[in-house]
Amino acid sequence: MTQPTVKTHIKPSADSGANQGLSVSATDEGSLASKRASQPQHSDNTPDSELPVLDKAELLALFTLPASHHVNTDTDDTNVAMQRVANYRMQHERTRQLYMASAQTRPTYLVQTLKSQFVEYQQYLLAQQLDKRGLLDTEALERLWQQLHVVDDIIADIMHHMPAQQPAGWQLSVQDGHNPLCLPTVGKLKHSKPIPDQASLNSYVLGHFGVSSFTYDRGYYIGHVMGYLFSCYFYAHLSISYSVTALGEYVVADYDYASLETPHMVRLLQGLDGYCKKRIYQLAVICARLSVYASDKRIEKMLITEVNDFDKKLQQQHLDILLLQGMMPDTHDSTPLF
Repeated sequence: MTQPTVKTHIKPSADSGANQGLSVSATDEGSLASKRASQPQHSDNTPDSELPVLDKAELLALFTLPASHHVNTDTDDTNVAMQRVANYRMQHERTRQLYMASAQTRPTYLVQTLKSQFVEYQQYLLAQQLDKRGLLDTEALERLWQQLHVVDDIIADIMHHMPAQQPAGWQLSVQDGHNPLCLPTVGKLKHSKPIPDQASLNSYVLGHFGVSSFTYDRGYYIGHVMGYLFSCYFYAHLSISYSVTALGEYVVADYDYASLETPHMVRLLQGLDGYCKKRIYQLAVICARLSVYASDKRIEKMLITEVNDFDKKLQQQHLDILLLQGMMPDTHDSTPLF
């Protein structure tokens, strides 16, 4: 399979057409890799002919979270910026290897294989363990996790239909500075919940369309506009107040991306097939239902139920009767309360 050749135009002109400044020409147009936006070429990259060919086990190892992993929590801006770009290049190379691999080498339903390392699945298991009163829709959630392979099916379908596009950058933030998408974290965080690379379902999905990270109180995504739509649909489905804006030209140094103004975003979205939008929406809904955010809301519901697990009105009536009789409320032991 031939590596696509990418023509990067970082600053599209205001009077350009819908596709100008956002073009990718591929020597192998049938390749799924030619559809991926995150294909910036770096002068220090090794030519394809010299890249090692990975077998299935080696390819799977690229996506598997190591038993011992370290999350960068450096507070030095320079070190954080360098680590962010290093992570982006690693994410890009990992996915490039996946799409350049032969059908025989590529792992079947990779997402199902990686399920146990996702923070979303771990939080689901915790919620399931805590659910002593049957508040969860256990059957529906369990079925969704068992059918997680549909995530890979939808991604493959989108890849076949989405137009090629030069990578663009976006900044994602929510009102309280949390990281509901569970993007891989780099540097200091406003809320101390570090997440390693490859440790979330959402970052796995976004990895097919670009690269991503989260620092302090905001996320960064560079790639195809499908990743932008996925993020917007995800936030909206969970009713999370969010902001997604174009990533400034020099926010991420040493990594090629376009910073698109609103008119160019409109043109870009107008050029998308409606089918692609519907499929990425379906993907976002699946991920939202399985998200840590959704599981946390279910656990909060359990907490409220445990606090209010008796009839308060009935207890008030019982107390009033006892007080009228001049008696203390019943107790099963004589241990002083204070």
